[in-house]
Order: sequence, then C-alpha cells, then structure tokens
Amino acid sequence: TLFRSSEKEDMKSFRFSSQKRNIIKSLDLLVIDEISMVRADLLDSIDERLRRFRRNDRPFGGVQMLMIGDMQQLPPVVKDDEWALLSRHYKTPFFFSSLALQKSNYITITLQHVYRQRDRHFIEILNKIRDKQMDREAIDLLNKRHKPNFDPDDENYIILTTHNAKAKAINEKKLNALKEKKQRFYATVEGHFPEYMFPTEPELELKVGAQVMFVKNDPDAEKRFFNGKIGTVTKLSMETVVVQCPGDDESIHVAPLVWENVKYEIDEQTKEIGETVEGAFTQIPLKLAWAITIHKSQGLTFDKAIIDSEAAFAHGQVYVALSRCRSLEGLVLSTPFSPYSLKQDKSIEGFNERVSKNQPDSRALEVSKANYQLQVLENLFDFTPLQQAVSGLDYLLYDNRKSLQPDADLPVKTLKKQVKNEIEEVSTKFKNQIRNLLGKNNNAEQNDELQERVKKAVAYFTEKIRSLVLDKLSDFSFETDNTEVRKKLNKAEDRLNETAQFKLACLDACREGFVLKDYLKARARATLESVPEKPAGRKRKLPVSKENNNPGLYNLLKEWRNAKATELGLPHYMILSLKTMRALGNEVPENPDELKRVHGFGKKKIQDFGEELLELINVYREEHGVKIIAVPMPVEVEKMSKINTRQLSLELWLKHKDLKKVAEERDLTVNTIQGHLATFVGTGELPVTDFVDGEKLEKIMGFFKENSKLTLGEVKNRLGEAYSYSDLRFVQQHLAFKGKLTESNPQ
Repeated sequence: TLFRSSEKEDMKSFRFSSQKRNIIKSLDLLVIDEISMVRADLLDSIDERLRRFRRNDRPFGGVQMLMIGDMQQLPPVVKDDEWALLSRHYKTPFFFSSLALQKSNYITITLQHVYRQRDRHFIEILNKIRDKQMDREAIDLLNKRHKPNFDPDDENYIILTTHNAKAKAINEKKLNALKEKKQRFYATVEGHFPEYMFPTEPELELKVGAQVMFVKNDPDAEKRFFNGKIGTVTKLSMETVVVQCPGDDESIHVAPLVWENVKYEIDEQTKEIGETVEGAFTQIPLKLAWAITIHKSQGLTFDKAIIDSEAAFAHGQVYVALSRCRSLEGLVLSTPFSPYSLKQDKSIEGFNERVSKNQPDSRALEVSKANYQLQVLENLFDFTPLQQAVSGLDYLLYDNRKSLQPDADLPVKTLKKQVKNEIEEVSTKFKNQIRNLLGKNNNAEQNDELQERVKKAVAYFTEKIRSLVLDKLSDFSFETDNTEVRKKLNKAEDRLNETAQFKLACLDACREGFVLKDYLKARARATLESVPEKPAGRKRKLPVSKENNNPGLYNLLKEWRNAKATELGLPHYMILSLKTMRALGNEVPENPDELKRVHGFGKKKIQDFGEELLELINVYREEHGVKIIAVPMPVEVEKMSKINTRQLSLELWLKHKDLKKVAEERDLTVNTIQGHLATFVGTGELPVTDFVDGEKLEKIMGFFKENSKLTLGEVKNRLGEAYSYSDLRFVQQHLAFKGKLTESNPQ
C-alpha cells in the first residue's frame, strides 16, 4: 500500500520513493475498502502524507475520498497500550474520529440492496441485529439453527471461531484423524514477497479427505472455483490436488498458482499508474478449512457454516459470522443465540444514528457536484503555490545574504511584488467572479458566460507567468562558496520553475474552455511530466555584482580558482573566497605588496598562489587596458618614499643583470619584475634578446604576425607550456617598439 507505516520507523524517518510521491501527487480519487477496520490515526496519517506531498492544506490534500464499509462488521485492532496514547487525541479508535475527516464536510450514503442473501427472513434477522432491535420472534427463528453436538463430517461445513489458535487446533485435529498418507506441498518464493503477505501456508500439508478452502479465484475462463469455495480432497499427486466441491459434477484439478507482490509506478510513456512485479509466491491455492477465524472470514461467502460462540464476541463478530452464510438453512449455531452476545459499541450506535438522519437526496448530489466544480476552478486559478515558491526563494536569499554576492536578492524581491500585484491579487478578484457566475448557473461546463471569462483569464495568467516568472527566472544568478546554500538555492529555483510550469500546463488545458474530465486528466499528467531543470535554453548566468568593476577579470579568477581547487582537492573557498575575488577584480594588484593589502591574502596564500595570480592579473590588465587602482596602504607604509617602481626595477636590472637578484632585493616576484622590464623593451631602452632567446623570439614573432586577432591568453594556449606569459609580453613590447604590431594585435 502507498501509506503503510512501519512500527520501527516514525513519521520523520519514513521515506517515500519518488514513484510513490508522484502517484500521490496525481491522485484525484482515493478508495479505501473495509473502512470499519481502519483506525482514526491511520486515516490521519494518510491525510498528513497527502497534504505534505501534494502541498495542499485542505483535508486529505484536496483528494476525493471514497470509503466503503459496514460499521457493524469488524472494528480496528487497538492494543491497550496503544489506546492509552491514542485516547489523548481521539474520542474513539474508529475512522470517523479522524481529525482530518471531521474537518471535511463528508457525506454518508447507506447502500440498501443485499447481494449475498436471498432469504427474506434471514435478511430481516440480520437487519434487526444491525439496528439492535432483536425481538423474541427473531431470536426464536435464529435459535432453530442451534444444533448441539452437531457432527459436520462429510457435509462441507466450515467452523467460524474467534481465535487463530482454536481454528488451527481444529484443523490439525481433523487432519490427524484421517488415516490417509500426508503429503506436503512447498511454496516457491521469488524476489521480494514478505512472509506476512503469504496467502496460504508455505508448507501445505494435505491428505485425501481433508476439507479445504480455495484462497484464490480461478484465473481460467471456466471459473471453476473462487476465493472461499469449500471442497474435499479426493486425490493427491506430486504436482496437483483433486478437489470435489458440493454441487459440482466434475472434480477440480488444482495446480499451483502465482500471487504477485505488485509495486505501483508511473509509466513514463503514458503517465498512467502501472504495475511492477517485485516478487511472487507460487503454491497450491488451498488451505485447510474445517475452521477459520471470523476475522479472516470477512468478505467471504459460505453455503454452510457453524458459528462457534464459546468464546466472548467482540463488537461486530456476531454480525460478520452470521452474515457470511447465504441462507438460514446453511447456518448452524453451536450454542443458542443470546441478545447479550451482541456487543454494540456506543460510538457506533451514535455514528449510525447520525448517518440515518442525514441521508443525502438528489438535491444534495447536485450541490456536491457544483461545489466540486467550484473547488476545481478555484484551484485552477489559485496561485498561492507560486507565491509561496517565490517567497521561499526570497527568504532563502535573505537568510544566507552573507554567503552571496551583494544585492543578490533584488531581482527576487521585485518578482515577489509583481507576482503579488499582477497575479495573486488579480486571481483573488477573478475567483469572486467565478462564484458569482456559478451562482447564476452552477453547471460550469454549460455556463457560456463563465466559459468566456475562463478563456480570457487563462490567456492573461499564461502571459503573466511566462513574462514575469519564467523569463525572469532565466536571468537569475546567485553565487556562493557554501555548497549547502548552493544546493538549497538550486532546489528553490527548481521548485519555482516546476510550480510555474505545472500551472501553465493546467491553464493550457482550459484555453478553449473548462471541461472537468479533460482538466483533471491534464492536471494529473502535468503532475507527472518531467519538468526541465531550467526553462528551455537556459544556462545559469555568472553573477555580475554592482561592486565588481572588472567582471571579465573576476570570471577569469573564478575559472582559475575552480581549476586549482580541483587540482588540489580543496574546497573552492580555501583557494579564494568570493569576497577576495571581488577585491582582486576591483583593485587589480600589481605586486606582492599590493597583494598583501587585498582582503583575504596573508603570507601563506601569497606564497602558495601569489605568483600565479599576479601573472594572470597582469596579463589581463595588459590585454584589456585596465587602469591600476591604488590599493589602500596602512598609515605607516605611507611614509615610504614614492619611488617609481618600474624605474627602480630597471636600475637594479642594469646593475645585476639577474632577474632573481632584482626580485629578491625588491621583495617582489620574478614575474612582476619581468612585467616592469617589458615596459622598457617597449620604449627601446632594453633589448628583447636580454630576455628571450633567438629561436623563441622568431617563433613568437611569426605567430603574432599570422594570428593578429588572438588575445595573449589565446596565443599562450596555442604555443603551449614551453612559452611563458613573460616571453610573450617581451616580444609583444618589442614588436610595438618596432612598429610591427597592428591595431588588431593584442595589447
């Protein structure tokens, strides 16, 4: 079942598969049989799951509930320790005490036609038991079936008793009394088929002469047997059992049959609920049947039955036991019937009385149909889930604002306001129009004025969802180093997208007017359709903060950081935080001293990544002509002499002719010194051959000439690792000095 709970798992730990969740989301009608045996807390558990998975706060998540049963039959099973807990919340253990059911305006209908019995006198007796109106005439008539010491041998009677132990003892005693040889039939279990689901014994012991009951309907066209049919074993072989049933001309050759453990799933093609077999149980479809419990007899029909009333009856057991028989003549009482054996629960009496006084008529049916159509139409134009999805994203952005780029929430706040003003408030007014129009003609499908308004409303809201939500969603971009926040944001964006897509599909089903059947089918399909992760053609955009002066450099730094994090197996934020990357992009540091003054850079980080980052930044600055923004220095540093840093590097180079010595003396990186000196190659003050050997020089010059439109980074990628950025910059400056660098060459 979809809602089966485990005693070992509480509500929080119990998990539903995506298939089960999809089935629950697509439901329009849920049917529960034998409702007398359903506990109130189980019904509330169903309500909780329906509301949670359907994201609908109405009772049972807005699903129509059809509950079928007879309250005079068996009650729910509740242990004393369980009721000690449940009684704090429920007046009775019966389904009608369900808190969810009490919130709904449910209707009860009493079915009048009796199918099992044909005997008018027997039907009258059963009705008097139901209504607690047994009189002397009915008791005397029933007690005519009292037969003390009745021997049912060879007459195919089945004993209905109150306890499993007694039924088992009777069957074993009867089987052992037979002198024939015992034969065992072993079941075959494949796949997943839990023991509690076994329909009969996995090791079935039979003898010729044993009274048996079929536990499965005949799957063949002849329909020779049905679940509950009684017969006697007349012959046994290794593979089959021959059974003779009363009134049948021919014996039945019974072969093993298969029971399947079926799992319900959504067919991806048809979007209909389909079945998947998880396991199978194969066995002869028989069980010993001199006796069974009244509990297990519920739902079965017998031609002949003995009611064993030695043990005390619980509520409903007398009625269930008596009503299993087709006729009064087929019934035998082991002890006389006493009205004191009828244990009627006071709460059942009260429920039945309320039911009898509130039977619906044809007018109530029409009102219910009209109310349901109104409910469906209001649901169609209810955009609360859309507003909730936007609000959820907005709250998530606010709650994690410290982990995101500045102003990340502004587009969502704007969207939230637009959805409220242009969708939600308009829909509230339109739903009032729907109620007024249905007040004039409550048949929605035949209401021409309503149909015209629906078509116009569909067009309006469809356009608004597309322009305000889906198109804007494509432009959203949020950036964070926090993996958990990123996951939550992705989930919130996906929820907003799915909610919008689902509502569009529902609206589209009514673009030519509202037809209830077509709409319900379209809504179910929309629930199950796989929604694209993002609107068609959308890729997540890189965020551009208002605080980012050089978005190109920022994205380049981000690519470098991501690659470095992968290379070193470290989280991204341990390489560079978002705040640090924004500072690098804005301040464009040129040397280690400036790098030290950037937020997030200490001695260790400069030692690990400083040289690579400065080279990357310098290349970008030269390619794009980025102006250097002075990085603020501490007060004590401002007292230093303002010496031209490039000029100082030139003087030390002319003195030492050694890049490493110059770098050490200046406490800068070699790459930074090379960047300084490249400037003087560009002015002709230094020869390029001091820094690039002849073979490399010719190769780079030739490449620049043939590939004038490539950036420095692209040239570096084409030439490979043998050529450094410094080599390229020196040659580039040399060509500029010689006047051989065209306007389209990278600068």
